[in-house]
Amino acid sequence: MWIEILCGLVFFRIFRRFFCEDDEDVLQITGDSSVIFHVANRIEKLYGGKVYVGLRIPDTDSSSRQSIDMVLVTKGAAMVIAVRNFSGLIDIDNDGSWICSSEKRHKTERHSDPVLETKRQVAILESYLEQRGVTLPEGCLIGKVVLPNPKCRTTHAISFLPEVISFDEWTQLKPESKIGFSSWIKDAFRGGKSETLDGMFQKLHFILNTAPMWDRLELKGDKYVLGEFSDFKGKHEDMQALRNVKRSKVSRLIIQRSTMFSGLGRSKVQVLYAPRDFRIEGMSAPEWNEATVKSSTEVQFQPIGSKKTEKIKLSSIVSMSLSA
Repeated sequence: MWIEILCGLVFFRIFRRFFCEDDEDVLQITGDSSVIFHVANRIEKLYGGKVYVGLRIPDTDSSSRQSIDMVLVTKGAAMVIAVRNFSGLIDIDNDGSWICSSEKRHKTERHSDPVLETKRQVAILESYLEQRGVTLPEGCLIGKVVLPNPKCRTTHAISFLPEVISFDEWTQLKPESKIGFSSWIKDAFRGGKSETLDGMFQKLHFILNTAPMWDRLELKGDKYVLGEFSDFKGKHEDMQALRNVKRSKVSRLIIQRSTMFSGLGRSKVQVLYAPRDFRIEGMSAPEWNEATVKSSTEVQFQPIGSKKTEKIKLSSIVSMSLSA
């Protein structure tokens, strides 16, 4: 009996190894990235406009890049939004930091004040926009902190902060009129010329669309990872097929399932990649190139906030976008 069980386990591992590769590499590395994208998608559906996710804005004071979760731009308004996927009871400590207490884990975590962080991000983004030729009216660009985790509870000290959108408030958000977010953003443009404002917001969209961003992976199961792509890893023939897929030459990849090959029974995937185009956005659609490689070929990717480079099989990836 034990021999039959052992043989069954061995057969299952072999079957999973050769035929069920797709879900095996959907690792627990998505962290808060997937939450950020889900928040961005809901905001765009509710209020329209355009959300720019995963920005890395140069900060002249620190000579580094400031990571910004997302920037929302609508007609007549702009907003820096920080997403904090906190779980547990959130309160403010005497030093201004946020304390997260989890009853189940019997654990307390301390976080820097996200409201202050967001205000600093607003100032850095305003400076960056000015350097690129756009000066927004005072009060146009503001910051908000969204707490979308259903297990997040806030004390009065936090729930009364106008910059914070608690989970309850997040679930109750509804589409408003085309004027804008009356409950979130004051009208900083009243009395301005519409032609001037339209031109300014066109420039704003162009700047954010061409601003430095984190690389991003879209994984199966509607999961996302923000971070930095480093390289591919696989057999020599697969590396040769992907030799032209470099950051300087390629902006986006799409992974498609190819046919199942006989023999070893290993599947292959088609990698469609679009050449990088540094011309003005809105010109001709990209011409996709193609490479066929083994689905076991891996992408080496370092997620935000992690010191470890993860290896993710192409069979688990839907698409990958590379920042210039």
